[in-house]
Amino acid sequence: MQGSEVYRIHTIDLSTGALCAPPIESTAGSFALSPDSRWIFWIYRDDNGRPSRIYRRALTGGEDTLVHDEADPGFFLSISVSASRRWILIERGDHDTNETLLIPAEDPTRNPVSASPLRRGERYSLTHWNDRFIIQTNSEGAVDFKLMQTPENRTARENWQPFLPHVPGRFLLGVSTSRTQLAWAERTDGNIEIHSVASDAEGDLRAVARTIGMKEEAFDLSLLGFLEYDAPILRYIYESPTTPAHWYDVDTSTGEQSLRKIRDVPSGHDPALYETRRLFAIADDGAEIPITVLKRRETPCDGTAPLLLYGYGSYGISMDAGFSTAILSLVDRGWIHAVAHIRGGSEKGWNWFLQGRGTQKPNSFTDFIRCGHRLAEAGYGREGRIVAHGGSAGGLLMGAVANMEPGLFAGIAAQVPFVDVLNTMSDDTLPLTPPEWPEWGNPLEDPAAYDLIAGYSPYDGIRPVSYPPVLAMGGLSDPRVTYWEPAKWIARLREIATGGPFLCRINMDAGHGGSSGRFKRLEEVAYVQAFAIWAMNRRPLADGGEENSPAERNLAERSQNEDSRSDS
Repeated sequence: MQGSEVYRIHTIDLSTGALCAPPIESTAGSFALSPDSRWIFWIYRDDNGRPSRIYRRALTGGEDTLVHDEADPGFFLSISVSASRRWILIERGDHDTNETLLIPAEDPTRNPVSASPLRRGERYSLTHWNDRFIIQTNSEGAVDFKLMQTPENRTARENWQPFLPHVPGRFLLGVSTSRTQLAWAERTDGNIEIHSVASDAEGDLRAVARTIGMKEEAFDLSLLGFLEYDAPILRYIYESPTTPAHWYDVDTSTGEQSLRKIRDVPSGHDPALYETRRLFAIADDGAEIPITVLKRRETPCDGTAPLLLYGYGSYGISMDAGFSTAILSLVDRGWIHAVAHIRGGSEKGWNWFLQGRGTQKPNSFTDFIRCGHRLAEAGYGREGRIVAHGGSAGGLLMGAVANMEPGLFAGIAAQVPFVDVLNTMSDDTLPLTPPEWPEWGNPLEDPAAYDLIAGYSPYDGIRPVSYPPVLAMGGLSDPRVTYWEPAKWIARLREIATGGPFLCRINMDAGHGGSSGRFKRLEEVAYVQAFAIWAMNRRPLADGGEENSPAERNLAERSQNEDSRSDS
């Protein structure tokens, strides 16, 4: 079923194009090939939808051998092969805790062995580098993570030695290695840098260290890693709301960089027509909340332009300042687009995430509301003329802020919204409920968690007051946010609230990620944007209304000029 996240794996002989064996059914989609190309390791998804076991099968087919059976219903599984191709790594864990199991690639049928025993509340990940492992971990209070190192044959915690110390506020994002180079990405004050160091033939670190950073006010820098283990060429992507993605290769042995690709915008794009700004809102407790704003240069900042405000704020996922042609479609119509980097994400480090989860989850909601007010104060919008947009856990955000301050918004667009939090977190038969308890709390065992969730769960918090128009979009096959959550939320809004209208659209051929295929995805984007424009047009700028705002008049004049140029 489309969108169900249950996958079938096929293996093909590249020399003949023929299938090597019958397909592997009921998988979670993740797999790894042993470096000798004889075995495939894959993750089984059980009847309840949980990735629960890892099997090994000969690439040419045959019987499946159980490699790992996960007993903890709250743990996820993943499997990979190290860049050095010397180790097969199995990771088991949840949002707070994990453990890595190792299989030597030279003997892929050996049983996996724990690299270091699991400790509740501690996370670690291993990157193999020649004769050692580099360990990214939050152990011993390293909230924003540190790097340790240990010989590849002595991986227990007592053997770990410092490599890169923990610095509060310097959040380590990831590590990549080649034979002679090691690179990592880190985030400080919301901005990302990439660093690399070199080793000599004996594996000792040299003093040569290189840094890649950018100077735009808001941007995204993605470390793709070394292209080959035996070459020092590191690839990364740079982009910003005004700048399409640029792929760069850097020779970390010399520092020489080369531009390999620029994302093509078929309709044309001139970055000089746009500007990106970074603002800060002040939270109720004094925290500074970053906001990234994109607008056309001629769009006025006098409160007349319509504003779309996006937010997420969960799982430590950062909403980085990347490029989107879909957003430009609105911005070219005179809209302003803003992203609220609220707590629950990790834009300002792992503590930023911790301050927006569990007992502190309400910070995410009040942060978003403060961002809306701050943008209005700065002239990027006006209270009551802001359309809020979010999806999944960001849909929870949409429902919560709609309950808390409905008058701030002209409309609410919530895609696959997690809005029935209390009921879902109380149903331990759902495959994603036990793994989610560290994020939200367990209302089945903790009365305080029950009361807290009941206080912000969008479905439970609907009030008999006027709400703006609400659009909820779901997917029939969604295994993460079941389709009945947006449906029952809209039904309850219609029953209790006034205002609206309250609209529900369930995609019968999609899951959590929306429609498959480029054009169907664009149709969903267009649907949300059409709703935003429609909702905004219901809110006049002032009592009695105005026929056109300055932003709308600018758009009309620009369109007329472009039409006249095309006719000449």
